[in-house]
Formats: sequence, structure tokens, C-alpha cells
Amino acid sequence: MNPFHPLRTVAAALALGALTALGSPAMAQAGNDTLAKIRSSGKAVIGVREASPPMAYALGANTNFTGYHVELCERIIRKLVPQARLEYFAMTPQNTMPLVQNGTVDIGCGPATNNLTRQQQLAFAVTTYLSQVRMAVRADSGITDWKQLDGKTVSATTGTTAVQLLRRLERDLDIKINVAQQKDNLESLMSVENGRAAAFVLDDNLLAGVVANSRDPKLYKLAGTSLQSEPIAILFRKDDPAFKQAVDGELKAMMASGEMARHYDKWFMQPIPPRNVALNLPLSDELKALFAQPNDDPIESYNKR
Repeated sequence: MNPFHPLRTVAAALALGALTALGSPAMAQAGNDTLAKIRSSGKAVIGVREASPPMAYALGANTNFTGYHVELCERIIRKLVPQARLEYFAMTPQNTMPLVQNGTVDIGCGPATNNLTRQQQLAFAVTTYLSQVRMAVRADSGITDWKQLDGKTVSATTGTTAVQLLRRLERDLDIKINVAQQKDNLESLMSVENGRAAAFVLDDNLLAGVVANSRDPKLYKLAGTSLQSEPIAILFRKDDPAFKQAVDGELKAMMASGEMARHYDKWFMQPIPPRNVALNLPLSDELKALFAQPNDDPIESYNKR
């Protein structure tokens, strides 16, 4: 992707200005009520990703965004503030937290793992996906197990939990991995295709999505047992409990009515754009249980069970 694309250039400028304004008490106070901010401005800014299918990704020239989480955010805003115009702001795993914290975006719809560290800075909605961290490798690589990564280079997208998990894996298995951090999931997968990395480690849903939308999905396979279960959720500012209550209310209503299960089927079992390839990731029993009894528990709770 062209790093000087107009959307990216404008987004970078806006992000810089917003980060500068973070220290302004007046701005922070004015932004505490997200719904009031959206109503007064007439727009809601939705934080998205450019290359994280099926959760949030760009179609075409990075001006049209879609995905499992993007559609959820669109539905929530249209229900809460029907008159608001929707604007999309492309984020990365590295800048998601500051852009949500300082109010540059009103609701973050890229895939984000809910953990205790992030809960100190942000608020998470109830969990909408439970991922399993695995690896994508070339189908002809012969790699099936984590131990086979000893001495090899492995890609991980900067800002994701995969980096810490690979460090833990080294200690647990007494192996050595060269972790090559890439700026986004597309670059991480490309490093596997061109042989610069033996594997790309990430949540299974995102791996399946980026593989399905790659130049040749048959080049890859998902391998390895799950390193960790990760609750994935929409996120927003921590200092606005009324907004969290409103967002959670919409999501819980979708879960109770069965609409969330249908939404899941659309994005994980049916063909998705742009290549119209199905990911074939059935709704797990664990996620069914979460839809029946929603919660916003962090990853630390899940991996104690």
C-alpha cells in the first residue's frame, strides 16, 4: 500500500493534532460525553483498520471499510444517534490506544484483545469474538508444531499480543525465535510468502481473513495448537460509563435476539468481499456461551479457566 495515500496523510496529520491536544483539560472535559459530542458535531468517527479482515478492513482505495466489527459499530451508532454522519479513521495496532483515549475516534472497531493492562487506559464492550492464537505457514513448509520454529524467523504485527506470546513460547519450549515485527497483517503474511519468515502468528480469525484475501490462499495453511484464547471487543474511552452502557446494551440485545449469531455467520461462514471466499470458522461453543451470558472479562480471566 502507498504510505503517502491521501487518507493516510490526512489521518496522520489529524492524529498528530489530536495527540498534541491530549494535554488540554478543556478538550478532555468536553469529550467526556461521547454521545453528546456526536450529537453536537453531527458525526461519529469510527476507528477502523486497513488490513484486518474479517474484523475491519479496507475495500478499494482505502475509502470504503467493512468487516464484522465495522458493521457492529455502524449499527450501534445508527441506533444511538440516527442522525449522525459516519466517518472512518484508519488506525494501526500501535496507535489505537492513544487515538481512542484522546477522542480522535469515538469508537474503536478494529480487533483488540481485552486485557488488564489495556483496561487501565480504555474501556471494552462485552466480548464479541473469542480468538485462538495460531500460526500461518506455507502449505509446503512441513511446519505443524511450534517446536519447529526453533532458529527460524517468525513474523508478528507490531502492537499485537503475538509478540509477547512468542517470547513466552521461547521460554516454555527452550527454543530461539527471531521475531520480525511488521507494520500490518498484510506485510506479515507477505513475509511468509516470500520466505523472509517461516510463520506469521496472530488470532485465528485474522489469520484466516488475511489468507482468504491474499493473492493465492492455497499457498498457506493454519498450524499449531492454540497458544492462548483471547477475548476480542470493541473499545472506547474509559471515562464515559454512559457510552459503555449504551454500547453494551445494543450488543446484548443482538446476542439475546439471535441477531449476533446471524451476524457471525455472515462474516465467518459465508463468502466475504473482496474475493468472496468463506473463512469456514464455525461459531464455537465458548462464543455461544458468551452470547448467552455476555461479559467484558479480560484475557487473564479466560486463561485461568
